Amino acid sequence: MDIVVCVKQVPDTNEVKIDEEKGTLIREGVPSIINPEDKVALEEAVRLKEEFGGKVTVISMGPPQAKDALIEAYAMGADQAILLSDRKFAGSDTWATAYTLSQAIKEVGDYDLIFCGRQAIDGDTAQVGPQVAENLDIPQITYVMDLNIEGKKVIAKRKLEDGYSIIETTQPVLLTVLDDLNYPRYPSIKRIIDAFNNKNTINVWTAEDFTVDENKLGLDASPTQVYDTFVPTSDHEAEILEGTVEEKIEKLIGKLKENKIV
Repeated sequence: MDIVVCVKQVPDTNEVKIDEEKGTLIREGVPSIINPEDKVALEEAVRLKEEFGGKVTVISMGPPQAKDALIEAYAMGADQAILLSDRKFAGSDTWATAYTLSQAIKEVGDYDLIFCGRQAIDGDTAQVGPQVAENLDIPQITYVMDLNIEGKKVIAKRKLEDGYSIIETTQPVLLTVLDDLNYPRYPSIKRIIDAFNNKNTINVWTAEDFTVDENKLGLDASPTQVYDTFVPTSDHEAEILEGTVEEKIEKLIGKLKENKIV
C-alpha cells in the first residue's frame, strides 16, 4: 500500500507574527512544530504500512527550515520525505498550495491513500485537503475519526456536529483526519540520527523539479484577498473571591447580577 501524507510546519501559536503589508505570517526565525492533526495523519499512514506493507511518502511545502518537520516525520516512520521549497511558492493561499501539492503528488506516482490533517492551526481553513482531492479527481472523506481498510475498500467514520456517518469508497482516496483518530508515536532517535547522517533522506524540490504552471504559484496566483490581519489579544482579568464558601457564593451571585448574567 503506497500512502502519501501532506504535512505542514506551523508556527508555535504563542509566537505568531504578521507581515502587515502582505497580510501573511512571518515564519522565518519563529519556533515551529508539525501541525498536530498532520502528525495524526502520519501516524495512521505508518500504522497502515506496518499492517499491510508498502511505502509512506511525506510531502511538505515551506521554507528551508521545514526540513526539521520532515526529519521528525522520517523519524516517526516515513520512508521518503519531500520538501517543496522555492521562492515562487511563497505567499500561496490554500488554492495555490493545493495546486502545488497536487502536482508534486502526481510526480511521486502511484498511490492508494492520501492523508491530510483536517486543518492547520495557523489558518484553520480545512481547505487544502479537499482541494488536493479535487485537483487529483479522486474521492475524499473529511473529518475522519475512525478508519478500516478491507482490500481496496475504505470504510471511514466521519464526525458530524451531532453524531457521525459511515462512508465507504474505494482506493485511491484522500482522507482528512481528526486528532482523536489515534495518538502519534514518539520519533525514533535512531532514525533522527540516520536522517542527519544521510543527506538524501529529505529531498528538496523547486519549481524546476516537477511539472507546474508558474502562473498558478505563490502570492500573485492566490485569489484569496486578505482584508485585515491581527494577533488576538486578551484583556480579561480574573478575580479571586475570598471568604467562606457561603461568602464566596454570595459574592459570585452579586457579580453575576451586576454584569446582568443572571
